[in-house]
Amino acid sequence: MHSGMASGAGSPAAPGASGGADAALKHLGPQWFAIVMGWCGLALAWHRAEPAFGPAAGTVSALAGVVALLVFVTLVVLSLLRWQRHPGAVADDLRHPVRHAFFAAVPISLMLLGTLAVALGLDDRLARALWLPGVALQFAATVWVLGRWPTGTSSWPAKSPVLFIPIVGNVLVPLAGMRLGHPNLSWAFLAIGAFFWPIVVALLLARQSQQPLPERLQPSWFILVAPPAVIGLVAPAMGFGQGAAFAMIGLGAFCLALALRIAPRLPKLPFGMPFWAMSFPLAAFAALLLRTAEAEPSLQLAGVAMLAVASVVVLWLSLATIRGLRNRSLLQPEPVAAIVPVAGA
Repeated sequence: MHSGMASGAGSPAAPGASGGADAALKHLGPQWFAIVMGWCGLALAWHRAEPAFGPAAGTVSALAGVVALLVFVTLVVLSLLRWQRHPGAVADDLRHPVRHAFFAAVPISLMLLGTLAVALGLDDRLARALWLPGVALQFAATVWVLGRWPTGTSSWPAKSPVLFIPIVGNVLVPLAGMRLGHPNLSWAFLAIGAFFWPIVVALLLARQSQQPLPERLQPSWFILVAPPAVIGLVAPAMGFGQGAAFAMIGLGAFCLALALRIAPRLPKLPFGMPFWAMSFPLAAFAALLLRTAEAEPSLQLAGVAMLAVASVVVLWLSLATIRGLRNRSLLQPEPVAAIVPVAGA
C-alpha cells in the first residue's frame, strides 16, 4: 500500500501532475532527517581518522559537518512549511507504523550536530545550544514512539528495524554528554537505550518469523549495526574500559554480517529513503574501529577500510537522492508498508 494513503484521500498524484513543489513538499516526511544522521556520522568517523590521515581528515570532517548542518537547516525550514500547509500529511506520518519512528531522527540530528561541534573543538556554548534541546526532544520522542507500540499479530508492520532509531538516540547521549559535563544525564539515557535494545531485537526476530519485512524496507536491516557501534564508542568514556569496546566490535561485526546477507537484493530495489538506513550505522562502526585502533593498532586497517566503505555509501546515497529529486521519483508516495494505525496516535 502506498505510504501516502493513510488518510484515505484517494490516489496520489503522478509525477509532473499539478501541484509542483507544493505537492512534493507534502511527502517530505521525517525519514529525510536520516540524511543528516548519515553525514554527521561520516563527519565523526573522519574526525576519528586523524591519527591515520593527519589534518586532512579533520578538513574532510569539517566539510561533512557543514553539509550535515546545511541539510538540517533546509529540512527544518521545509518541515515547518509542510506542517503549516499539509497538517494532514504530518498526521499521517504520526499514525504510520514505520514513519512515526523516524520523528526521533530530528532530535538525534540535533544531538549529532552538537556532538560534532564538541569533536571539532568549537565553543561549548554552541555545542550545548544544539545538544541540550536535542536531548530533551529525544526523551520526548522515545516516550512517544515506544509508548505507541501496538500489540497483536496485526501490528507486525510496526515492528521494523526503524524502532532502533530512538534506541540509538538514547545511547548516543554520552558521546558528547560526558565531555560537556553531564555524566548523570549520560548514564540515565544510556540505561534507557541499553534496556530497550534487546527488547527491540526480540520483537524483530518475532516479526521476521511471522511476516518478513517488505522489500523496500530491506536496507533498514543495517540499523542493527548502530546500537553496538555507538555503545562501543561511549564505553571508554563511561568507564567500561577497552574490553567493552572490543565486545561491541564483535557484536557490531556480527550484525553487519547479518545485514550484508540482503546486499545482493539491494541493486534490484528502486531507490528510496530507506536506503539511507545504511549510512549512519556504517559510519558509526567505522568510527568505533578507528577509535579502538588508537589502543589496538592492528584494527587501523579495518577502520580505514570501513571508513572508505562508509564514505562511498554516503556519497552514492547523496548522488542517488539528488538524481531522485531531479527525476521526481522521490517525494512521492512510497509503498513502504501496509497501513495499520499506531495505537494511541
